[in-house]
Amino acid sequence: MGDHAVSRFGHVELEDMPEDLRERIGAIAEKSGFVPNVFRALAKRPRELRAFLDYHDALMDSDDGLSKAERELIVVATSGANHCTYCVVAHGAILRIRAKDAEIADRVATNPYAVELSRRERAIVDLALLIAADSAALTDAELDDARAAGLTDDEIWDVGAITALFALSNRMAHLTALRPNPEFFLMGRLPR
Repeated sequence: MGDHAVSRFGHVELEDMPEDLRERIGAIAEKSGFVPNVFRALAKRPRELRAFLDYHDALMDSDDGLSKAERELIVVATSGANHCTYCVVAHGAILRIRAKDAEIADRVATNPYAVELSRRERAIVDLALLIAADSAALTDAELDDARAAGLTDDEIWDVGAITALFALSNRMAHLTALRPNPEFFLMGRLPR
């Protein structure tokens, strides 16, 4: 399989990345125990990887508004709708850990419309799926529904921004035929 074990365009090993990326990705690898393939693949274009990481971190590492589990819920639901195996597997692992639920990611990725969720989570998923599938159909009525479920305008903005960022990520994963790291498949399913 050669380089296609990660991406159809090859990849960059951590030690061969520019120093700033090596430090930034190295910290992630130290915490998780491996270098996620998305970073190895996107490191072929260091400027773009830096921009992606900056926007990703601004949205996904925030402690304001949406919980970290709710943020991952958006990624898994929309990545499932976009048929993105890499993001469903990788972010499904993170969702399982953050939600402390070994089954939620599979249920959300495969049928987000039928999975049992709290009223707030349902509003988040429904809004994210509308934005992912048919954003031009979004009206004030859907925003009012989200507000009625307890979302603030800043949280609604975050639902849209996370959905948009991962639309980009999903499409890059498709373009590159990005393969999930084997480690992601068991994360959050078995006790450590």
